[in-house]
Amino acid sequence: MKLMSIVNVEAGDCLAKTILDDEGRILLKEGVLLTDFHLKRIRQIQIPSIYIEDKDSIIVSDKIINTESRRENIKAFFNNNNNNNNNEVSLKAKNINSSAKKFLNDTTLSRESIEETTTNIINEIKHIENVMSSLSAIKKIDYYTYQHSVNVAQFSIVLGVQLNLNQNELYTLCIGALLHDIGKVLVPEEIMQKTSTLENEEFEIIKEHTTKGYDYLKGCSDIPWAAKKIVLEHHERMDGRGYPNNIEGNAISKLSRIVAIADVYDALISDRPYRKAVCPNDAVEYILSNGDIQFDYEMVKAFSKAIVPYPTGTLVELSNGDIAVVTDVFHDFALRPKVRIIKRGISTTSLNVGESVSLMDHLDIVIEKIRHLA
Repeated sequence: MKLMSIVNVEAGDCLAKTILDDEGRILLKEGVLLTDFHLKRIRQIQIPSIYIEDKDSIIVSDKIINTESRRENIKAFFNNNNNNNNNEVSLKAKNINSSAKKFLNDTTLSRESIEETTTNIINEIKHIENVMSSLSAIKKIDYYTYQHSVNVAQFSIVLGVQLNLNQNELYTLCIGALLHDIGKVLVPEEIMQKTSTLENEEFEIIKEHTTKGYDYLKGCSDIPWAAKKIVLEHHERMDGRGYPNNIEGNAISKLSRIVAIADVYDALISDRPYRKAVCPNDAVEYILSNGDIQFDYEMVKAFSKAIVPYPTGTLVELSNGDIAVVTDVFHDFALRPKVRIIKRGISTTSLNVGESVSLMDHLDIVIEKIRHLA
């Protein structure tokens, strides 16, 4: 099979891999002969590429590239319960373990810590009624915010482990990260779903989600006060130009400073109706360049060492036009991994198909974009 841009797929081509939607539901099963109607629908829901049967193409192993894995991680992390409350969600520890660990640099301590701490955290959180009901409210109103909340919790735990937080701190951090945007449930839907530039008045309303979320949770005795502070403070900045209270530096709680980084990073690398996701390389560069301005500088340094923007198995496009698969990530140099070329570009600097190269040794070549995240 081969991976093809949807613009190049033709009626009569055979689908080689099942297409799932963002919630893991099957849209088209592998083996289907695609029609013009199928192709029109796939384009309408903005799926960029699909796998097509092609005996002459380079075989891409499912163990290396799994185009649905990110959606499946999200779907598996919070699953709908089959009971009378269709909006209820449940937590499963093993899924946040596997999902978060793929973003970690290859350090045994971090991986073992993630496994142990997240298992304990999720086993406790899933019994907190106000956390579960709040997550249900987020999912019902806006699936993107729900998915973003899960991602931010994952990135926050990764950074928290890197910063050697204790078990109680990580527990509170996870709750606060999961609920950091709960106030958006109380923002008018027409503003939340707007795809064009927000007017100043609309942006001021959006900014109210921090105080509204804090007020929403204020009376919930089973949610730690420090988690509620995350909801209130995650848009504060180190230079004091954040909101809602313009506090600065260490006056912002430690856990809020962690979630601030995770929040912006996930927002940058995610597609939104009004803009495409930026390359993880650019997202990390943005975080680094805003150390001690928007973000805590020491935390930014820890984040850059902990996060792997291109996990092993990610399909990437290089600046010379080559298409490659990430095969290894170097500790402290995660932005320049080792890759294997699967499709040669037309540049004079293009590499040979099948060649494995370290981008540490080719400083003139950078990763331009992600084709598919492993």
